[in-house]
Amino acid sequence: MSVSELTRKADPCPTAPTANSEDTPNPRAVCNMCHRLYRDPKILPCLHTFCADCIGQLEPFSVSDRSEEKQEEDRPAVTVTVLCPDCDSEVDIPPLGAAGLSTDHLALDEVFLETLVADGPLGCDLCGDGEAERRCEVCCVNLCEFCCQAHRRQKRTASHSVQCLQELKSQGRLSRPVLCSLHPGQEFRLFCEPCDLPVCLECAATLHRDHRCIPARDVIHHHSNRIQELVIGHLRPRLERLEESLRKVDTSSETLQARVEATAEEVRVFARGYASAVEAHCLSLLRHLEELRVQRRNQLHLQKAQLQQALLDVRGGVEFAERLLTCGSDTEILSAKEVTLRRLSNLAESGYNPHLATVAPDDGSSIRFMPGERAGEVEGYPVVGVIHSKTLDLSKCTMEGEGLQRGREGQQGLFTLVCRDSTGEQMGRGGEQVLVSIVHKEKKSCTVETTVVDNNDGSYGVSYTPVEPGTYSVWVCVKAQHVKGSPFILSVKRKVRRHPGTFHCCSFCSSGGAEEARCGCPGTMPGGFKGCGHGHKGHPGKPHWSCCGNAVQQSECLPQSVVAAVSPRGHLRTVEL
Repeated sequence: MSVSELTRKADPCPTAPTANSEDTPNPRAVCNMCHRLYRDPKILPCLHTFCADCIGQLEPFSVSDRSEEKQEEDRPAVTVTVLCPDCDSEVDIPPLGAAGLSTDHLALDEVFLETLVADGPLGCDLCGDGEAERRCEVCCVNLCEFCCQAHRRQKRTASHSVQCLQELKSQGRLSRPVLCSLHPGQEFRLFCEPCDLPVCLECAATLHRDHRCIPARDVIHHHSNRIQELVIGHLRPRLERLEESLRKVDTSSETLQARVEATAEEVRVFARGYASAVEAHCLSLLRHLEELRVQRRNQLHLQKAQLQQALLDVRGGVEFAERLLTCGSDTEILSAKEVTLRRLSNLAESGYNPHLATVAPDDGSSIRFMPGERAGEVEGYPVVGVIHSKTLDLSKCTMEGEGLQRGREGQQGLFTLVCRDSTGEQMGRGGEQVLVSIVHKEKKSCTVETTVVDNNDGSYGVSYTPVEPGTYSVWVCVKAQHVKGSPFILSVKRKVRRHPGTFHCCSFCSSGGAEEARCGCPGTMPGGFKGCGHGHKGHPGKPHWSCCGNAVQQSECLPQSVVAAVSPRGHLRTVEL
């Protein structure tokens, strides 16, 4: 049976069974492109097999021109490269196209076996009339009972192994002869060494008559050994290493997936726990807020009751006194004066008399939620968010720092205002309206610019730089009300005058004997020297400053007016220093 006959038998119509049908054929007999039984299967250089017409439908990946390379006479100059549909490798298609590729006879065997199994009873390959029952494994033909007996009687075929066809089909051992495409019916039995091709007897007698053609069975061991050497010596160990590496990758992938899933579960457990902790913290904050509401409401109710009672008392006393004075006679006034005066005096002296500036009903403005402040841990999870409810008490606020009482002209002064609640604790939050004013007590137009920095913890840093010495009033107000002790008294001293000269024994020594060196003291030195010399007239007799003549090392420099008041002879022209 030729390749074309087998192809027609394997694919009788376009609706032939495919790999996706109910009766799935052997996968080794199905093309992965058309998903039908192979039709003229060809082997690509990457050893993947496809139908010849399927290979012809592949889009060229690249086309190279080999016209400049050394070529054989019968080889065209253009080579087409395609991508293998299975492995995506770049493979070259011979110039003759798919017809120039090697035929996959193993795939044809699979197709042949699939066809035999699917088509039911087989006919005899010799007579064509009887139903085949036997198969000659040497001639690879199916024989009916009559032809089988004749096959055994012939001297040339008497020694051939003939097996039961049904048994061979069940074992999947059916095979077919490889026939020559140029000489139908002729089987490849020889091998042409110069051409490196299997040939039939007619090819050897005609096309290859000058070539050395030997029986295929005599060279099969040499070529199969070469294939086996590559497989066993090189590729089989590599295959095992690749399989082991792939198993490691698969194991790593499974381990990775398991680890990711375990970590994801940990994240979910943590998220649920954290959400539970946040919810518990939220409920705790809400309970605390409700407690604050009840507490502040009760305080307001108590304050309201006190005010209402005081109002009733004062109103009753005022109305009675006014009615007595308006409607009562002299006798009636005199008779009721004692009890009236006692009651009114009692109300005026010991009655509840709130000042409007100090009465500030709690409107809840002190209750604030600080979402970024740490609130400790709940169920082992750190949480944030705190409710502050402290109320500022001006009588408890404190002032810190020497800059509140003493300052120096031209130097920056610092002090700190600490806002506190009614219990004396620091507020712990900022945001209050703090006003600081510094005014000269004698020169009302002389004010000092101040800078207030909110430290967001209940404290406020105040800085200032006075430009004149003297006594100042420092007003510190929070919410337009003075803190306790305000206004404060600030004493600013004048700026320290530093010595620009040298503290020396005399100008002669400090200058190395220079005649032009001068000194602030009244000392003189003969010989044209303009400064002083120890042991000479006018020398103070002790170390002194060259700039002003002051004999105290840790001192301020004397003003030029004082220095100028000293005569060259050492007598003061004025005592007003």
